Amino acid sequence: MLTIKLSDLSPVEIQTHLNTAIGPRPVCFASTIDAAGNINLSPFSYFNLFSVNPPVCVFSPSRRVRDNTTKHTLENLLEVPECVINIVNYDMVQQVSLSSVEYAKGVNEFIKSGLTMLPSDLVRPPRVAESPVQFECVVNDVIKLGTGNGAGNLVIAEIKLMHINEAILDDQGKIDQQKIDLVARLGGDWYCRVTKDNLFEVAKPNKNIGIGVDQIPFAIRNSKILTGNNLGQLGNVTALPNDEDIDTFAQTPEIKELLDATIDNSQARELQVHLKAKALLDKDRVEDAWKILLLL
Repeated sequence: MLTIKLSDLSPVEIQTHLNTAIGPRPVCFASTIDAAGNINLSPFSYFNLFSVNPPVCVFSPSRRVRDNTTKHTLENLLEVPECVINIVNYDMVQQVSLSSVEYAKGVNEFIKSGLTMLPSDLVRPPRVAESPVQFECVVNDVIKLGTGNGAGNLVIAEIKLMHINEAILDDQGKIDQQKIDLVARLGGDWYCRVTKDNLFEVAKPNKNIGIGVDQIPFAIRNSKILTGNNLGQLGNVTALPNDEDIDTFAQTPEIKELLDATIDNSQARELQVHLKAKALLDKDRVEDAWKILLLL
């Protein structure tokens, strides 16, 4: 494994490594305004949710690595501590990228990018009408992390109002993860898109305390077939299936056929059992996977 001492690298080299390794990063598309009323719109991928009570997002308009200058967004926030954080989806990503061009101060990126200004209800900066979710925020603090090239400025933005496009809601009135079509930032020119095809679910840790990977029998834990993800699934159960349930499962056609086919070959049986267990785990049939594994 390559080990790098960051103090030996230039800010550009550090930025390249970190931006590529840490991702995907959600995009804060921030609209701001200065004291003279000039509107600015710019994306930032050093961004995330940090609190729900109070509801707070944090993003960082860092000093430019190239020449250590500050961005208009930061300058505006220091004059007028308000912003709108507009969430970015796939339908607007090219216009979002265009807005990141370093236009001169006073140039309105809404106009340059062709996005629509929508008046906010509480704060002075406008919202992006095309954004599926918009947060009207007041800035509680700006924390400077340094003064050198690439130094961050943490904007602590408290969300006061939230606007949601009804088209992305499900039948219960909640945001549907499959409808919002989010995009996220990676390194270089790369982005990624959260689509139905690449979404997957991971069961939340068992509230009744899972047994843990350390309690899985050695032969299963050291399987050449089961992955670390599979072991995590197996370790999230609170108790193993009982003997009666295991015997009943063994009589099902799919399992009986497997056992009959490997009756005289213990190695082949172990391989087929582990392959079958993995297939069951890939379908989130965790209890059934345990049943077949405990047949050995």
